[in-house]
Amino acid sequence: MIALDTNLLVYAHRADATRHARARSRIAELLESGRACGLPWPCVHEFLAIVTHPKIFRPASTHEQALGALHAWLEAPAISLLGEGPDHLSRLSNLIRAGSIRGARVHDARVAAICLSHAVTALWTADRDFSYFPELPTENPLVG
Repeated sequence: MIALDTNLLVYAHRADATRHARARSRIAELLESGRACGLPWPCVHEFLAIVTHPKIFRPASTHEQALGALHAWLEAPAISLLGEGPDHLSRLSNLIRAGSIRGARVHDARVAAICLSHAVTALWTADRDFSYFPELPTENPLVG
């Protein structure tokens, strides 16, 4: 299963993002391929917070635009929402301890723990911070 990180969702949604065309194309290819893919809930929340924030984007996406993008992606038959399971605190604790994770990186540890619990084979991301979690394979689909 491939999971999608927030940054790819933002790039795919926002036509004014520098990587918009490539992100939109790669996500569309993935969703049309029928391969299993997932959206971690924390990435959904972060996506909504970023694209609707008027200090980040001018104009910011409306709630309807942002929610509409999520609903459109979730119409693909092979996509699912990924959340915390019964082993979440244990996985999160191990990742935090192993990487000496603090502050804002706890969010990334949460995403990594969720992905590992759902047997994600690659997290598609343009964020290098996931290198703190070598157990989780990552791939930048915007390169190459």
